Amino acid sequence: MKDRLILFFKTYFLFVLIFIIMKPLFMLYHHALYHTVSFVDYLQVICHGFTMDLSVAGYLTVIPAIILIISSFSNRPFIKKIFIGYFVIISLLLSFIYVVDMVLYSFWGFRLDNTPIYYFMTSPKDAIASVSFWYSLSGFVCLALVAFLLYLLFYYVLIKRRIPMKIPFHNYAAAFILFILTLALFIPIRGGFTTSTMNTGRVYYSSNQQLNHAAINPCFSFLNSFVHEMDTRGQYRFFKEEEANRLFAQMIDTSDGGPDVTQVLSSRRPNVIVVILESFSCKLMQTMGGVPNVAVNMDKFGQEGILFTNFMANSFRTDRGVAAILAAYPAQPTTSIMKYPRKTEQLPMFPKVMKTAGYDLKYYYGGDADFTNMRSFLVNAGFVNIVSDKDFPLSERLSKWGAPDGPVFNRAYADIKNNPKQPFLKIVQTSSSHEPYDVPNFYRLKDKRLNAFAYADSCLGAFVNKLRTLPAWKNTLIVLVPDHLGVYPPDIDNYSFERYHIPLIMLGGAIRQPMTVPVYGSQIDIAATLLSQLGLSHKVFTFSKDLFNPKSPHFGYSTFPNACCMVTPDDSVFFNCESNKVLSDKGKKRSKNLPYAKAYLQKLFDDLSKR
Repeated sequence: MKDRLILFFKTYFLFVLIFIIMKPLFMLYHHALYHTVSFVDYLQVICHGFTMDLSVAGYLTVIPAIILIISSFSNRPFIKKIFIGYFVIISLLLSFIYVVDMVLYSFWGFRLDNTPIYYFMTSPKDAIASVSFWYSLSGFVCLALVAFLLYLLFYYVLIKRRIPMKIPFHNYAAAFILFILTLALFIPIRGGFTTSTMNTGRVYYSSNQQLNHAAINPCFSFLNSFVHEMDTRGQYRFFKEEEANRLFAQMIDTSDGGPDVTQVLSSRRPNVIVVILESFSCKLMQTMGGVPNVAVNMDKFGQEGILFTNFMANSFRTDRGVAAILAAYPAQPTTSIMKYPRKTEQLPMFPKVMKTAGYDLKYYYGGDADFTNMRSFLVNAGFVNIVSDKDFPLSERLSKWGAPDGPVFNRAYADIKNNPKQPFLKIVQTSSSHEPYDVPNFYRLKDKRLNAFAYADSCLGAFVNKLRTLPAWKNTLIVLVPDHLGVYPPDIDNYSFERYHIPLIMLGGAIRQPMTVPVYGSQIDIAATLLSQLGLSHKVFTFSKDLFNPKSPHFGYSTFPNACCMVTPDDSVFFNCESNKVLSDKGKKRSKNLPYAKAYLQKLFDDLSKR
């Protein structure tokens, strides 16, 4: 029994050791890219990538563990042959992944995924057309050498010593303990006990993308791409390319400011605070036709500031909503761009633009910042300072999601009060109004869901009221926007404008005067609207439109699984892409928006497939 247990742990930790060693080797191979980094950077790459290495090692140890369990009941020679064969295959697989990854990173700038396999399967000739014979030969020699060395390592550490044979009686104790240990591999495979499961975004920690890339385990990124990444090239083909381009050209904002744009700010460089409100909807605001006595502060802020009355959420999930807000990238019906750091690296994002203009950036979230690759997305957006659940003491992590909204707003306020550096961009993402709606010591409403929204609203109100007392208030703009469609009322139709109708409010000392803006828009329009007010170009944001520019094409756009909708004053259309049927069509000019909605989705996936 002892020998089997030792072999189990030797197998797991040998994989971990190999993955750790390969990180500095990767950086040394690409010395031209990493020649300026320090020894500490090498250690940080290893440390931040360690949990992913543990995860991959867990996957690779499962089969040897099962073989060891079987060996507790049988000593037949074929068991050892299976054990040996497994490590032959693993040696070849690891060799392929690491050699190809090292070579291709110089050309592509991202860690290995299924792209080379896709290229080779679709056209082997074209895949190797740009590679010389000798370069290909040296690559195969290197691959064979690495595979041979890996197998030698496995042989002398794990195989040379015979797998323990069955003792005179069945070793039930060994089998039981090995079974428990095999089940325990689920912990590192999942990535621990946090809310988020293991994903490539977990290793992102630096504003230097090359250090983030070095921390990624290419085995994980390679295998993960087969499981999760979708081929978007062939999806949502409604029109020929010429017709789709013609329709799409009528929906984009080709202007970039100008005299026609209404200037609503008293300063070109105000401090900006964006509050992303979990699951809020207009149905929670009495002034917007919703229930009374819930979002009382939001009602007040809508009257004090600038209230957009026909604003829409782009999606139904936080990862898609945050991407729509920060990157002005429309949500996709069947996937989320945030899952793919390689794609999000290429997105323009308004925080990054503001950082270039001199803004100091910081992000606040009481939950797990690694959920759905959020950390990598935020790093790509320019945020190095990210406050998340781990930055709060255990006494303040009082909900399933981590720290509730009160402590999060208090942390943001303390930073603003104590750090005089301006201008700044602070983004606060709330979570207390998310299911299961557990909020600390707040019982104003009997309905648990509404009470959670009232709590979030009260925390926001206290935050804004404290900001009013600071000198920075006079030059501060606050943008309030939900992360996605509202969850109240719970039985609201998924295919109605009310389902996606959310508030967008701008307030603060930098606002010239209160006003109501009736133009139609959605979360993707925040980037162009905000940057225009700051006098910064928004031309790189293809899908974003300036809500204060009367010459821009104004409409609301949203997606739901296999469905999309487009809303204007004349028409509100919802289309099911899977069944190819119109789900709802209301307005003075019915069906007017249908071809535009379909063309918009087609061009979105054209763009997604190219990134």
